[in-house]
Amino acid sequence: QVQLVESGGGLVQAGGSLRLSCAASGRTLSTSDMVWLRQAPGKERNFVARINRGSGLTYYADSVKGRFTISRDSAKNMVYLQMNSLKPEDTAVYYCAARIGGEYAYWGQGTQVTVSS
Repeated sequence: QVQLVESGGGLVQAGGSLRLSCAASGRTLSTSDMVWLRQAPGKERNFVARINRGSGLTYYADSVKGRFTISRDSAKNMVYLQMNSLKPEDTAVYYCAARIGGEYAYWGQGTQVTVSS
């Protein structure tokens, strides 16, 4: 069993920064691709960023490329999402997920990010 717990969300002005954290227990992050997704009110949950197990290669949604950075600390079993130059349209609940075998096998409870204009 894997548990993921996100933290670091909050209210920030446009142009500001936040760093989200995802703490994993029960399974080492090095065996899973780790993904951040987000869901804005009334919208579908969308992919934000992914960091692959092993290689550490990263991928981003076009909407956040150049502003967000995903990283991991395998020793601490943590994944991070550094978010800079935040925009009001980044407002959403952000979720951390572990992708195993191409599926999102485990999810965190989400953390709210609100960007004011």
